[in-house]
Amino acid sequence: MSIVITGATGKLGRLALPALLKKGIPAHEIVAGGRNLELLRQFAEQGVHLKVIDYDRPETLTAAFTGAERVLFISGTDIGQRVRQHQNVIDAARAAGVELIAYTSVAHCDRTTVRLADEDKPTELALKTSGIPSVLLRHAWYTENYTDQIPTALEQGTIVGSAGAGRVSAATRADLAEADIAALLGAQGGEIYEMGGDEAFTLTELAAEVSRQSGKDIAYADLPTGEYRELLNSFGIPAPMDGLLADADRGVRDGEMLVEAGDLSRLLGRPTTSLAEAVRTALS
Repeated sequence: MSIVITGATGKLGRLALPALLKKGIPAHEIVAGGRNLELLRQFAEQGVHLKVIDYDRPETLTAAFTGAERVLFISGTDIGQRVRQHQNVIDAARAAGVELIAYTSVAHCDRTTVRLADEDKPTELALKTSGIPSVLLRHAWYTENYTDQIPTALEQGTIVGSAGAGRVSAATRADLAEADIAALLGAQGGEIYEMGGDEAFTLTELAAEVSRQSGKDIAYADLPTGEYRELLNSFGIPAPMDGLLADADRGVRDGEMLVEAGDLSRLLGRPTTSLAEAVRTALS
C-alpha cells in the first residue's frame, strides 16, 4: 500500500506520520510532503520518502501522487487561497488514479455558519463530484488552541474570549492525527466522521481547571465578538485571521463546535484525552 500525507510538515501532519508508522505501514510505502522538508528529516532517516508538496504548484502534487493508493489530504493554511489550492490537490489525485482520499475538514461543515468553514464547504463538494472515493474527517477545535494560551493566562490572571457559555468539544492534535490515520486505513469511501473530544467544556470551565492545577486564580473574561477581534488584532494577529478567530468563538457560543457523535473515541478505540490531562501537560 502506497500512502501520501500532504501537509506533513505542519503540526497535525508531523503527528500523523508516527501514527501511520505505528500501524505497521512500512516506511518505504509512505510519502510525506510539504513546503519545508527539513522539518521531516527524522522520518527520512526511517525510510519515509520525502517530496515537496506545494498546493500552489500542481507539478509537485503530480510527482507526489504518482503510484499512490491512499492520500491523507490535510487542509491548507493559506486563508483565501484554499479553494483554488484544494482543487489543485483533487485534480492531481484524480489524474494519478488515487484510490481514496481523506480530507481534514471542520466539524458540522455541511451546516455550520463558522467562517473558517467557508473554504472547506466547496472542498467537500469538489471531492464529492471528483469521482474519487473520499472520506471526510471533520475536526472540532484543537485543545491546543486553548492550552497554548495558558502561559499568558498565568501572567495576566485571565483567559479572554468571546464564547460565552458555549461548550466546545475540543480534542488534542495527537488524538485527531491518530484517528485520521485509523480512518484513512480502514475506510472504503463515503464515510463522514464528526470528530470531537468526549468531554466538552466551556471557557469558564477551562479557567477553573487551570486555576485548580496551577494554584493561581484564573478567570474567564468574555468579550463581545467585535471587541475580541480588536484585542486579537492588538496582539499582532492580522486581518482576516483576527476576524475568523473571533467568529470561531462566536461559533462556540452558538453551539456549533459541540460534537456528540463519539466518532473520535471510536476511531481511537479508547477515550479521548481529557481537559485535565491536556492542562497538566501544558503546565509541565
